[in-house]
Amino acid sequence: MNKSFIITGMTCKGCQNFVKQKIESLEDVISAEVSLERGIATINSKKTISENILSNILGSKYSVKTENNFKNIQNNNSKLKQLRPLILIFTYIITVTFFYAYYFELTPKRGMQIFMGLFFIVFSFFKFLDYKGFPGSFKRYDPIAKIVPFYAEFYPFLETGLGISYLLEFQILISTTLTILILSMTTFGVTKTLFQKSQIQCACLGTALKLPMTEATLIENGIMLTMSSLLLLDYIL
Repeated sequence: MNKSFIITGMTCKGCQNFVKQKIESLEDVISAEVSLERGIATINSKKTISENILSNILGSKYSVKTENNFKNIQNNNSKLKQLRPLILIFTYIITVTFFYAYYFELTPKRGMQIFMGLFFIVFSFFKFLDYKGFPGSFKRYDPIAKIVPFYAEFYPFLETGLGISYLLEFQILISTTLTILILSMTTFGVTKTLFQKSQIQCACLGTALKLPMTEATLIENGIMLTMSSLLLLDYIL
């Protein structure tokens, strides 16, 4: 009999191979196919394999749910609850930007630069919280990171650099151009992931918060792409 499970916590090929080997070591398992991209393990077995059996053999690093249970959990949990960390962080950045711009009587253009600078600094901070886990998670959906592994390792530093650039109003033309390029590629990867309905973590806030990949990531990228495009047009014109 065939049965599929949602396996969360896999961040690299090594994790995929580990999960596959552990599952196939079970006595009643005939074969197992594990997809890192989709986060799904399909098991062909003589007898029914339960979630508890898989959880025990895989250890605490991995979370196991049947596809039906996972869908029920996803339906029962509102998107607002899932995205609470992202909403709180965005609210914090917007609030700080607003009061800073109001107090120092900044122009809308400078206000956008402050917002984008804080955005990149804060988001890079969360990526550094689990720096070892971030590259593997990021490579699962970012097109550049899939081809150039070093890019995923360098990305948090790149965000930090962009944040400092916007806050100091330094080399804005280069910063906005670079922002548009990297976020366009990431947005393409996110859109593809959502279209395929793959159940993976979003690496926008690193891997420490275990944020699910949802449409909110598209909105987040859309806001940043819009702001960077406006700043670029203002600089050119």
